[in-house]
Amino acid sequence: MDRFAEQLLAWFETHGRHDLPWQANPTPYRVWVSEIMLQQTQVQTVVPYYERFMTRFAEVQALAGAKLDEVLGLWSGLGYYARARNLHRSARVIVQDYAGQLPESLEALLALPGIGRSTASAILALARGLRLPILDGNVKRVLARYHAVSGWTGEAAVERELWSHADAHTPGRRVREYTQAIMDLGATLCLRREPVCDSCPVSAGCRARAAGLQASLPTPRPKRRRGFRIVRGLVIISPAGDVLLERRPEQGIWGGLYSLPELPDVEAPLEWCRRQLGTRPALSRELDKIAHAFTHFDLELTPIELRLDAAPSVIMDRGAWLWYNPATPAEIGMAAPVAAFLGRHFGNQQRQIA
Repeated sequence: MDRFAEQLLAWFETHGRHDLPWQANPTPYRVWVSEIMLQQTQVQTVVPYYERFMTRFAEVQALAGAKLDEVLGLWSGLGYYARARNLHRSARVIVQDYAGQLPESLEALLALPGIGRSTASAILALARGLRLPILDGNVKRVLARYHAVSGWTGEAAVERELWSHADAHTPGRRVREYTQAIMDLGATLCLRREPVCDSCPVSAGCRARAAGLQASLPTPRPKRRRGFRIVRGLVIISPAGDVLLERRPEQGIWGGLYSLPELPDVEAPLEWCRRQLGTRPALSRELDKIAHAFTHFDLELTPIELRLDAAPSVIMDRGAWLWYNPATPAEIGMAAPVAAFLGRHFGNQQRQIA
C-alpha cells in the first residue's frame, strides 16, 4: 500500500463519512442506486431522494415492475432525468437477464444503460470489495491537484493520465474504505473553491499545494457561450378544473416528464386549441413569466392560461397527454418548475420533492 493510500485511510477512520444511508447495508443494488443519484449531484441533496426511493423500491424487482411515471415522480427535482430512465431500463434487464442480481463483472455492468467505467468500478469496489479504481469528479480533482496534472479533465489524454494515477494509488486491501475515503476527501476538503489544505491528510505530497496551484487546478473546462431560450407554455383548464399536461420527449430538457404543452412560435393559442382539442377557449390570458436555469442555458417560460367551456371533442393519446387535477396531485413525473408554478397558480400545496 502506497503512502497516499495509507494517509488517506488513516484520515478516513476519524474524519470520513460512515453514516450515509447506502453504507448501512451496501448491497450491489443499494450502492448502484446511490451511485447513479450521486452523478453530478451532491450528497446532501441525494440523501432524502435516496431514502424515499429505497422505501418504495427496496429491491430491484420492485423497480423493474414499476411504471416509469412513478420512477420519474420520485426523481422529480433531482435533475438529469436520463439517469432515472436508465435506472429503470437497467432494472428490467437485471431482472430478465441476471435473475435479479447485479452482474459481478465490470464488462457486464458497463453494458447496462447509464453505467460508465467509474460508476461500475465504484459499485464493485463498495459492494463487493473488488480492487478497481474510480474516477468521479471529486477524485479527478484530488488527483489533478496531488499530481499537478494540467489540462481539462474531460480531455482524453488528461483523463488517461488520471486513470493511471487512480489505479496506482488504489490498494489491494481495504478497497471499500479507500474508495469512500478518496470520494470524501474531494467532497469535504479538496473543494473546487477554497480547498482546506491545512486539514488535508495528503497535503505534504500535494504538488499543486507546493507550487501554489490549488486555485488553478484542475484546469477549468473551456467556456461555452451560455444560451437563452424563450418558450410559451399553455395552461389549458377544462370545465372540471383539470389542467392539460404533455409528456415531453425522452431526449432533451425534462425528458419523459410531464409539462405544459409548448406552443410553437408561429401558432396562436386559439388556433392550437382548435387544431389539437377541437374546441375554442372561453378565456385566454398571459401569466407571469417563469425563469429557470439549466446547466448550459437559461429558460424563460411564458404561461398562457386558456379556460375551456366545453370538453375537447378530439380523442387524445393517453400516453402523451394527461388531464391533471391540481387539487389531488397524481404520482407522476413532472418538471419541478412547472409543478411549483401550478401550486402557486391554483393556490394549492403541490407535491414537491426538495
